[in-house]
Amino acid sequence: MTTATGQNPAALADGLNAIDAHRLRRDFPILNQEINGQPLVYLDSAATTQKPQVVIDAIVDYYTRNNANVHRGVHTLSQRATDDYERAREAVRRFINAPESCEVIYVRGTTEGLNLVASSYGRKYFKPGDEVIVTGMEHHSNIVPWQILGKEIGVKLRVVPFNDDGELLLDQFESMLGDRTRMVSVVHQSNALGTVNPVKTMASLAHARGVPVMLDAAQSIPHMPIDVQDLGADFVAFSGHKMYGPTGIGVLWGRAELLDAMPPYQSGGEMIRSVTFEETIYNDLPAKFEAGTPDIAGAIGLGAAVEYLEAIGMARIARYEHALMRYGAERLGSIAGVRLVGTAANKGGVLSFIMDAAHAHDIGTILDAAGIAVRTGHHCAQPVMARYEISATARASLGLYNTTDDIDALVKAIDRVIEVFG
Repeated sequence: MTTATGQNPAALADGLNAIDAHRLRRDFPILNQEINGQPLVYLDSAATTQKPQVVIDAIVDYYTRNNANVHRGVHTLSQRATDDYERAREAVRRFINAPESCEVIYVRGTTEGLNLVASSYGRKYFKPGDEVIVTGMEHHSNIVPWQILGKEIGVKLRVVPFNDDGELLLDQFESMLGDRTRMVSVVHQSNALGTVNPVKTMASLAHARGVPVMLDAAQSIPHMPIDVQDLGADFVAFSGHKMYGPTGIGVLWGRAELLDAMPPYQSGGEMIRSVTFEETIYNDLPAKFEAGTPDIAGAIGLGAAVEYLEAIGMARIARYEHALMRYGAERLGSIAGVRLVGTAANKGGVLSFIMDAAHAHDIGTILDAAGIAVRTGHHCAQPVMARYEISATARASLGLYNTTDDIDALVKAIDRVIEVFG
């Protein structure tokens, strides 16, 4: 037996039992509040996730017990801070199965990681007429850096199209790979559609032509196991705040031999080994790309977030969120006048939709009155909106703390939108 959308009820129930989201949501103090007199229903995790108490505690502990600069002091506070800072780096290495911790570069987030590669790798290796392949579903952060490079150097951007369901046309991707292709930079999971792209296959095709691969993993890192070696990527960027960690901290992972050959992205303290007025000798990885005093508290908070996710289990989180997404897709898909945007067979916990009755911003306003937080707009993915000939969507995005009750509350509030604008 299956449901109207092809769901097997037993499989759905099994997935929804993979984790105890009702218990886990107690770890997130912000969820215990009312908005406009209604219990908060937070469905905007694709924009930023909420933070568990252990992450908050880790940041507070740093500032109240160990606040000092890292790598630069022999006193006890500095040594404690350095130990915690580097322990977090090792936690990230383990979490993504990177070969070496020196390949884990702290950055401000996915955006800076993408810019670092475009600026450092691109300026060193790209020549006029070279090509960078992206997809039609990229976040602006994986479009604009390459366009800037294009204006400076003459690099061309080639775009892999996708079908109405939001699935890449892999045959066209393969045909784009050519003698002038110098980089493939693609999103792992679309923030606007939820599509999980076949990046392992794409990396294999690119590597067969000697082309390196950059992954934007901002949306995939909190929702599924990520093994950078298994995926076959050469660079992977992601943000702490998307994975239950602090804002302002993220990671660029890259293969050591590539990072070693790249020039620094920024200059100043920490990234140098020695300086004279005649010459500067750069430091080894990862310090070479970490100029200045870093976000120490952010890195420590990120390490706490990684350990929190590991304790739950990424495979279990993936099973649960997939089932919850399917439950939500069925509920929303059954409402007359609601159309889901992004219906790929392989997708994550993103439910973007439009309504005949109301604009996305009006939808968001009425949902907020009911205590429901969703994102409305183009989601920094304007080419996606152009592909569907729409200006905006309302996007409900899921985290491990969401439940079927949240989906049911969303559906009830959408009924209110129909009542108001119908």
